Amino acid sequence: MQKRMIAGLTGALLLLMAPAWSAQNSQQTKMTTCNADAKTKGLTGDDRKAFMKTCLSADAPAPASGNSQQQKMKTCNADASAKGLKGDDRKAYMKTCLSAG
Repeated sequence: MQKRMIAGLTGALLLLMAPAWSAQNSQQTKMTTCNADAKTKGLTGDDRKAFMKTCLSADAPAPASGNSQQQKMKTCNADASAKGLKGDDRKAYMKTCLSAG
C-alpha cells in the first residue's frame, strides 16, 4: 500500500512539474532562434542587444522566415559557428542537429 502511495505521489509531482519543463524548453528554443536570427542579420553590439531584448520578450516565438527546414538549418549553422566547430566536428554536429526532431 505504501509503495502505491509513493508511486502515486511521485507521478503527481512529475505532472505538476511538466509545465515548468516545457516552459524552459520553449525559452531555450526562443533563445536559440533569436540568436540564430541575430547572427543571420549580422547584428553586433547595441543593435544585437536591442534585437535580442525585443525577440526574447515577444509572446510568440520569433517568426521563422522560410520553411521549418530552412529555419532549422539556420539555427544549426549559427549554433555550430557559436561553438567554433570546423571540419569533421562541424559535419557531425550538423548531421545530429538537423536530424533532431
